[in-house]
Amino acid sequence: MTSVKKQGLTLAFVMAFLAGCSSTDTTEDTDGSMGADGQSGNGVSTGMSDRDSVTSRSGSDDDMEELDTIIYFDFDQATLKPDSRALLLAHAERLKESPTDVRLEGHADERGSREYNMALGERRANAVRDFLVLQGVRRSDLEVVSYGEERPVAMGSNDRAWERNRRVEIKY
Repeated sequence: MTSVKKQGLTLAFVMAFLAGCSSTDTTEDTDGSMGADGQSGNGVSTGMSDRDSVTSRSGSDDDMEELDTIIYFDFDQATLKPDSRALLLAHAERLKESPTDVRLEGHADERGSREYNMALGERRANAVRDFLVLQGVRRSDLEVVSYGEERPVAMGSNDRAWERNRRVEIKY
């Protein structure tokens, strides 16, 4: 029975991945903001901006910039969201086709102690690493680093800033 559940979950991830690929919206953010923040109407970040897609629009080898490299997390969590898993599947395929060293940088918002946030950032980066390894990426190609609350991308003590700072950045 667990095999059936695993197959069902795999199918759900593939369907979510394909649904993300089918978008025809080509509008781009011109203000440099992170496209998905606040776009869903409920203030929850999806981890992918409207301009990001899984495949290259031009069909060239320049599709490295087409994948979003930021994975967002809920408050005090190191669990991957379903939409983040779809994005990570695309990163895993890229890394299996063309192995390269990647640094996974874990971050947290300013709430909590410095030590707690360092540990939380590490747990988040480890969650991304473990998912990629399960997809066939070599563990030796992945480096985990935690910056905790030390490198925020958004300043402020509000929900929007905290939401943007709870992340793992994938650095090729």
